[in-house]
Amino acid sequence: MGDKTSRVRRLPPSIDRALREAGDDVVAWRKLRNLTQAQLAERADVGVNTLRRVEHGDGGITLENLLRILRVLGVLDGLLRSLDPYESDVGRLRSDQQLPKRVRPRNLSGGKDV
Repeated sequence: MGDKTSRVRRLPPSIDRALREAGDDVVAWRKLRNLTQAQLAERADVGVNTLRRVEHGDGGITLENLLRILRVLGVLDGLLRSLDPYESDVGRLRSDQQLPKRVRPRNLSGGKDV
């Protein structure tokens, strides 16, 4: 058996930047709400270490924990609205179309699909 080596996953710069910015925003919202890390973590039912990881831009937390934190901060609805495809220009333009049940990859070579 070989040694287990830990792989370092490199994030695309835009994802790394977004994680840091999201963490900074969580810190700002927490402070605007006059909450300590311990108070926010308790109300969100997450560990203080999990909250610290969010605030430091660590991407290794679950989506559920992030949503719990955002709910307590009162900004969950804003996130959900930003993800709503029908709130986008593309979604509004295509809102009268029925979404396909399944999306198949396109054949970009110009030949027939196999």
